[in-house]
Amino acid sequence: MFNPRWLIGLLFVALLAAACSGPQPDVQAPLAQEAGEAEPGVVEDAPQATVTATLEEPTQTPTEASQAVAATDSPYECGDPFEGASISFDLRYWDQTDFCQHSVNYSEIFSGGPPPDGIPPIDKPTFETVESADAWLEGLEPVILLALEDDVRAYPLQIMTWHEIVNDKVNNIPVVVTFCPLCNTALVFERFPFNGELLTFGTSGNLRNSDLVMYDRQTQSWWQQFSGEGIVGYFTGTRLTAIPAAIISWEDFKTKYPDGQVLSKETGISRPYGQNPYVGYDNINSFPFLFTGEINDQLRAMDRVVGVLLESGEASAYTFTRLSEEHVINDTIGETPVVLFWKAGTASALDTAVIAEGDDIGATSVYQATVNGEVLVFTDNGDGTFRDENTGSTWDIFGQAVAGPLAGISLQPISHHDTFWFAWAAFVPGDTLQEG
Repeated sequence: MFNPRWLIGLLFVALLAAACSGPQPDVQAPLAQEAGEAEPGVVEDAPQATVTATLEEPTQTPTEASQAVAATDSPYECGDPFEGASISFDLRYWDQTDFCQHSVNYSEIFSGGPPPDGIPPIDKPTFETVESADAWLEGLEPVILLALEDDVRAYPLQIMTWHEIVNDKVNNIPVVVTFCPLCNTALVFERFPFNGELLTFGTSGNLRNSDLVMYDRQTQSWWQQFSGEGIVGYFTGTRLTAIPAAIISWEDFKTKYPDGQVLSKETGISRPYGQNPYVGYDNINSFPFLFTGEINDQLRAMDRVVGVLLESGEASAYTFTRLSEEHVINDTIGETPVVLFWKAGTASALDTAVIAEGDDIGATSVYQATVNGEVLVFTDNGDGTFRDENTGSTWDIFGQAVAGPLAGISLQPISHHDTFWFAWAAFVPGDTLQEG
């Protein structure tokens, strides 16, 4: 069923992005490293090349750019890298992108409307205390939780919806925190140095399978947010290291981490934070924006699922419906015992006009179920906590034992996707759905 409300919101985002972007500036990474200095916690042996990429204001129309590629004086060493593909994105911004290298069909990539960085990433994030942020965050509001040892941060979706990318350092580890509203995917990856600079990421303005296509400012390579994989340009085939994160409620965050840090609304960019430009997008009868693939008919396109894709390649998906009924799922993916927790009390960011008033869809988390070599089996306590049958210890949604023999022990978190079925099935095809 067509829902015009979220389409109007998307048009508003595109118009706002175009109005605020103006000429594209030189956007080289601000986090330059001294030669020979390795950044703690990042890959030190990243590929090296003499590439410096900047975005310039287009000097051709889209039609002229396409004609130039097809002509005999193609600017690309491989001739016409788009031969046979139907191009639905603007080439004019990407003078430094090596289009000869790509792992996907260019016909799968579409312009979402805004120009590069028209949805502006946050490159110099500032943070405030939980006490301060509690003045403008409501209890059910969704935030992205990122905890790296003692450095714990919340990235409210009321901000991330308008920016989609934050280039940050957490526990002195360079990270990129991402949120794609169209797929409802909140994912965090580790950034690495290239030619003496840390990669910094922006929004390309393009989509594939309705998912955010990011770009790095050092090589203008394009990266798929859903997988963290380079799909176009110099870094084609390179995969960013995922860091476990979760969408939880502000109430749960502030209760668990009263000394945590919260991304501030003082971004230097004027946006109606707290408002949802995608009103009704998550309606079960809606349809994903600019998605041209086939819908796996095991579920409806907009059914919410938790997807787990291990580094070994094994994958499983579980519906929010099942999780909201069972609250705990014990499973084994490949050879890895896992447990999924669900707790009520987290609003959808894609439902109502005011994010804090969104439907309660709950929060999920995924962990390895093994502690000290023993596989734990969990049950629901009925109060938002969980119990392992092995020792009788009580556990919270954050994977920490809060009472019992294992009190103080934390389960190892697993990176996962809280997403819509259409996106999971498109990027992780095959029989992955676990229906219980």
